[in-house]
Amino acid sequence: MKTTVVCGLLGSGKTTFIQNYIKSSKERTVVLVNDFGKAGIDGEIFSAAGIEAIELPSGCVCCTLKFDLITTIQKIIREFSPEHLIIEPSGVAAPSGVLEALDSLRLSGVTVVGIIDATEFAEMHEAGMFGGFFQDQIRNSDLLLVNKVDLADAGMADRTISLVGGMNPAAVILPTVNAVLDIPLPLPERRSRELANLPSHLNFDTVSVRVGGPVPYADVESLFREFIGGRYGAAVRAKALVQTSEGPYRFDLSFGKVDAAPFGSDISEGRLVVIGRELDKEGLQSVLQPAP
Repeated sequence: MKTTVVCGLLGSGKTTFIQNYIKSSKERTVVLVNDFGKAGIDGEIFSAAGIEAIELPSGCVCCTLKFDLITTIQKIIREFSPEHLIIEPSGVAAPSGVLEALDSLRLSGVTVVGIIDATEFAEMHEAGMFGGFFQDQIRNSDLLLVNKVDLADAGMADRTISLVGGMNPAAVILPTVNAVLDIPLPLPERRSRELANLPSHLNFDTVSVRVGGPVPYADVESLFREFIGGRYGAAVRAKALVQTSEGPYRFDLSFGKVDAAPFGSDISEGRLVVIGRELDKEGLQSVLQPAP
């Protein structure tokens, strides 16, 4: 069984990469996804696209859910016998903890794909944000996708490629748009890893909210704009699947950028997950009330 760990900071493009990769693959693939919050969203996104997905929500697979990760992988192997297992840890989890769990299962042929946001990485790295966390992801990756190069100017993309190349000269580094990969996994040659004693995850608060429906579309859009303005604390990432007045929608906030897109099927139980620091948890529980 091939095993791929897909890591990357919040909003870098992990889910998009997995969707694109599976569309172009004929292997029997199962995705094990860990959302950092009680209301898992990525699992439903995969399922709506016809992808077999197993969720481990409400925690971090690199620390508090490590035992659950091990037992779930054992169950997947026993019940599904996939040709390819793809693990998507939460965007606040570092891969070293996941790799330690995989080592305990004696799984071979593990490839780590790191997704880097070319529009954000260089500035955050040079400002000293998430230093050890970035190092864990980059140094443990076999393949690094410098993603969103279409949204970054050429100088920023080149600087990002140079930075990650200096941190991990053994990795294959590819610039990508929409995290599209045109080479097969696993890579032909693998290298040994030394799991560094670096922070295993980022310490963020998380708030999960169940949302009834339908909710006015304008209210959801307005809420995500309020996140940017700091209305509910320092939100660095927010995701929602909501049945709105204009139909089912998926909303995303990642480091000051908001995206909204129609969802492929009706959403019977909407949910919102917000990740950040000093969040107004009580205030968030009262947002997005159904239309009268």
